[in-house]
Amino acid sequence: MSSGMMPASMAAGRLTIDLGALAANWQDLAARAGGAATAAAVKGDAYGIGIGPAARALAEAGCHTFFVALPEEGLRVRDAVSDAAIYVLGGLIPDAGEAYVAADLRPVLNSRPELEEWAAIRRRGARTSAALHVDTGMNRLGLTLGELRKLAERRDLHEALGLSLVMSHLACADTPDHPLNRKQLAAFRAVRTLIPDLPASLANSAGIFLGQEYHFDVVRPGIALYGGRPVNGIANPMRPVATLEALVLQVREAKAGETIGYGAGETLRRPSRIAIVGVGYADGYQRRAGASDRRMGASGFVRGASAPILGRVSMDLIALDVTEVSGVERGDWVELFGPNVAIDDVAAHADTISYELLTALGPRYSRTYVGGPVQSRD
Repeated sequence: MSSGMMPASMAAGRLTIDLGALAANWQDLAARAGGAATAAAVKGDAYGIGIGPAARALAEAGCHTFFVALPEEGLRVRDAVSDAAIYVLGGLIPDAGEAYVAADLRPVLNSRPELEEWAAIRRRGARTSAALHVDTGMNRLGLTLGELRKLAERRDLHEALGLSLVMSHLACADTPDHPLNRKQLAAFRAVRTLIPDLPASLANSAGIFLGQEYHFDVVRPGIALYGGRPVNGIANPMRPVATLEALVLQVREAKAGETIGYGAGETLRRPSRIAIVGVGYADGYQRRAGASDRRMGASGFVRGASAPILGRVSMDLIALDVTEVSGVERGDWVELFGPNVAIDDVAAHADTISYELLTALGPRYSRTYVGGPVQSRD
């Protein structure tokens, strides 16, 4: 069933989202997590696929706990899954505490000012719980270990803040042999010693693959749920969730020695047949995925064969070399990533990561949700 603002009949790009694959990926990760509860990170509009459909599909698969970046995202999860535990990673937005309480959104408390503001809200009778975030080496959000030591001396800590979780975040888990992983593990074990009676969470997608000692009580996968490769240098065990396709708008012939696209960035080495497709960087397909005389770009997949990009990715269009692909014509659909074109391979050609490709997906696609319990976008 199609969904989203762009009617399928008017779109030159389409996005098919397999909610069954999303659910299967969550179940796979839950099995790998062993005895730890498996939550889901659905920030960034569920990594671009639609937060409402994603949350509902994950809940039906068995997920009860969700992590978002902002309270507005938390409200959309609450609309989709009324009984979910929802943590807001961005913490307590100043002067917005009552909105958290009204929707039972749990702030991830990252700093002393947040702690003080949340304690004041709790003193006024709020019963919403919160998480405590301790930085173990990322140097982004979170209390320092020194701040935690002082905080842990308070006998009324849990009552004052209503704590339900203590957490940290791994910086280099996608590189298993990085020394910071062990350092962060040791630091988080020290956190557990200071606050021993709270459920604890350290592992993201890649952290799950580091092994059981990183799992603690709750794991919170993100990119792996959506089909991205969780660990560098190994085969991706996850099922693709999002398939991006572009419509062939024109097929044209060009001679050897002619150039393609803006900047004349690529010169043809042979007479070529070129398919022009209706997606570009305005749709979130990264400009850096294009090709030039000095570097290969990403590829599409059409009529059962690979077709490399020629020249630059422009705002609305991409050129593909279909010289060796029989029968390509106007009206064909080209897969730009999905089951035949790994999203991580496209990201590598664009010198980026699959997270950026997914979260940059624009509004000009028609969207179709398949394989799951929900069909609406939000």
